[in-house]
Amino acid sequence: MLPHAKHSPATSSPHAFDSTVLTEAQIRALVARFGSPLLVLDCEQVRRQYRTLKAALPNVDLHYALKPLPHPAVVATLRDEGAYFDLATTGEVDLVKAQGVAPERCIHTHPIKRDSDIRDALRFGVTTFVADNPDEIRKFVRYRKRAELLIRVSFRSPNAVVDLSKKFGCEPQAVLGLIELARRLGIRVRGLSFHVGSQTTDPAKYVEAIHACNDLIAEALLAGLPALDVLDIGGGFPVSYGEDVMPIEEFCAPIRAALAKVPAHVRIIAEPGRFIAAPAAIAVATVMGRAKRDGRWWYYLDDGLYGSYSGQLFDHAKYPVAALRREGKLYPSVLAGPTCDSIDVVDDTIELPELEIGDLIVGRMMGAYTWASATDFNFFKRARVVVMNERPDAQRIVRLQRKSVGRRSAA
Repeated sequence: MLPHAKHSPATSSPHAFDSTVLTEAQIRALVARFGSPLLVLDCEQVRRQYRTLKAALPNVDLHYALKPLPHPAVVATLRDEGAYFDLATTGEVDLVKAQGVAPERCIHTHPIKRDSDIRDALRFGVTTFVADNPDEIRKFVRYRKRAELLIRVSFRSPNAVVDLSKKFGCEPQAVLGLIELARRLGIRVRGLSFHVGSQTTDPAKYVEAIHACNDLIAEALLAGLPALDVLDIGGGFPVSYGEDVMPIEEFCAPIRAALAKVPAHVRIIAEPGRFIAAPAAIAVATVMGRAKRDGRWWYYLDDGLYGSYSGQLFDHAKYPVAALRREGKLYPSVLAGPTCDSIDVVDDTIELPELEIGDLIVGRMMGAYTWASATDFNFFKRARVVVMNERPDAQRIVRLQRKSVGRRSAA
């Protein structure tokens, strides 16, 4: 019997797959029913991650960043949880609109936008945007009666896995000048935003940025500029891909202390993406071929770096991967993807029992930057999405996602 919902996080040792929700038999049943490869998405885990972060940041409005996992079931689940949303493209606007999300619960945070992006967001009803330079601010002159801005500030974080302040954000000393420019152009600046980088493992960078922005809010007021009443602290809250990561309650404690010093009239928002999405999916692939090369078994899967494991290239992630088969002596092995490309190797240092064609491989923590960045390279179709626990009260409901999301076919 299949469990209620569509995916759930699985825990595994380096050599065998184990799951607190999906058993081996249930995973095999999903593959028998829907085929392979699969991305099994558990909406209950989405709820759990959202509630955990909400408890760790109780006075912060959490805007889910769609980028890591822009799936309708995730949006609908978080909508029902009362979440807000962080949008960056017209496609993301269309997705939240289709799921009945109220536009006033959304902000548009891409620092560099096409005019069509602005128009489409405004047409939906989003009025808060982000800018980080004079040219970007000038794009809003024609929309100054409807749009408001947050100024994106750069705080370099080279220790983050992805330093997002390298590509976006102005230097702190440029902030007041940009606010003054916006005022001269008749554009209202509501506040400041920053992003200290993805998979930030040290909360000190958040604390530094919060203190700096708090000072800028005070300096703007002293300079006679419009009062700022929004502070966006971005995302980047870490999850574990097998390595030790600080528990989120402990991680957020110094952030809460820093936010307590921000004036009470300032609304605090955040943009979590990975923290909510990453633990919410497992990937299931099938061994479609094998060969012994240089004394090691090479197992060729029907999913790989151009598919669900694309985050190993684009996101610098290393997903916990194991065979569903438990028994047998372990041997140095290689897991390769299906394409005719030599870089399509998922793991070349893994130890596995001797596998047969048709055996299953399960990847954990596969919700963020996997399906979202997968391709159909070499005409290998990306993984089908199977959604579990779409409703909080669901019982034994498993659904195959057949609809397209934007330009991406989920089935």
